[in-house]
Amino acid sequence: MFERLLTSFQNIFKIPELRTRVLFTLGMLIVYRVGAHIPTPGINGEALSEFLQKQGGALLGFLDIFSGGSLSRLTIFALGIMPYISASIILQLLTVVIPHLSKLAKEGERGRKKIIQYTRFGTIVIALIQGFGIAVGLEQMNQGAFVLSPGWGFRFMTVITLCAGTGFLMWLGEQIDRFGIGNGVSMIIMAGILTGMPQAVLWVFGNFDPTDPTKMNYMSLLFLLGGFVLVVGGSVILTVAQRRIPVQQAKHTRGRRVYGGQRSYLPLKVNHGGVMPIIFASSLMIFPSVIFEALAGTAQPGSSPAWWIATTRWLGDAFMMGEFPYVLLYVLMVYFFSYFWITVQFNPEEMSKQLRDHGSFIPGLRPGPRTAEYLETVMERITYVGAAFLAVIAVLPMVVNKSLNIDFSVTQFLGGTGLLIVVSVTLDFLQRVEAALLMRNYSGFLSGQEGGSKMRIRGPRG
Repeated sequence: MFERLLTSFQNIFKIPELRTRVLFTLGMLIVYRVGAHIPTPGINGEALSEFLQKQGGALLGFLDIFSGGSLSRLTIFALGIMPYISASIILQLLTVVIPHLSKLAKEGERGRKKIIQYTRFGTIVIALIQGFGIAVGLEQMNQGAFVLSPGWGFRFMTVITLCAGTGFLMWLGEQIDRFGIGNGVSMIIMAGILTGMPQAVLWVFGNFDPTDPTKMNYMSLLFLLGGFVLVVGGSVILTVAQRRIPVQQAKHTRGRRVYGGQRSYLPLKVNHGGVMPIIFASSLMIFPSVIFEALAGTAQPGSSPAWWIATTRWLGDAFMMGEFPYVLLYVLMVYFFSYFWITVQFNPEEMSKQLRDHGSFIPGLRPGPRTAEYLETVMERITYVGAAFLAVIAVLPMVVNKSLNIDFSVTQFLGGTGLLIVVSVTLDFLQRVEAALLMRNYSGFLSGQEGGSKMRIRGPRG
């Protein structure tokens, strides 16, 4: 097995085009990581990072994962690629309700370019709003101790810097899409997540002491490692799991010959939405924590009614990350967005029409509405299973953090959303490399005869 993997890595560099794409992708990711260490002007970065690590809590740790640590240090890439993802989500939602966008989505390449242009504009607008919010928040945080020269000059500089950083990351992702290999935005998110994993592993080793009741013991370590293996294996299975619907082609008689009649399968992914339901739910779950905590801070004894003080304090405590009401609402949001995503992306009527136009049908079902109804029913059932696994992955870091008193950044890296994103993006990257290798008769990572060293390797002729 190891020998076949080594041979597959060697084959990548035997194909000039594939080698160029892989090296270009690595180069763009290196540029991203270099920029993630360039500080935003006018801020005491070291003092801010130390303060946020002590006072930020699990919510900041969760947001910092997607920026690769840039948010806690407030570098030029502090906003990360999340404004682009938010703009893409908004465009996806608006495509369903606005006829003009729906028409553009059906126009092919021209419409896709137009929607991408709208997404870019939306990204800049969201980045400007978030950048201004961060600038104002920094001036008010800890009585402005982290801002060297507060005022509108600082706000303008911060907004422009953070917005430019997000725009540059958006450009990097598009360059990877065009000249590299893999999805550019996903690769940037994965690179940011992976940079924090060594620090998480060092934290585990540094806090492992069976003789100290305040630190990790053998049971906690085994539980953490077991959860890591379980989530990795489950994520791989969930990513590639399919429900295959048998499809029969109609027979056509021409003269004395009979054509068609082949039997194939229509693959339906169990986790059709990928990690998007978790990202959607995580983005929205930020607001209850922030809003209820702010309301609890404004309710002061003497100036507010007693029932209002008690209610806001209960809501503020109940919707802190890891509490039962928070977890329950989080699970419901994951389920909601899982079904919402298939509603937006999966069209059983269109799929039934395509099967009928190609002379294919599902055995036992008449083409048309009956087939569409069957496909919709099957998709709803398998989505229920996929959403259940996504919900387990989403709440696992919070449960481990709460029950075992393990730092949230560690639980998030060794199980949870971050790990699911890494697994999904890695599998997509390997599948793309595999396809490029097999097109040129090279053995790949995921296929080949048993004992890959015995396979004959043939390069392109000429």
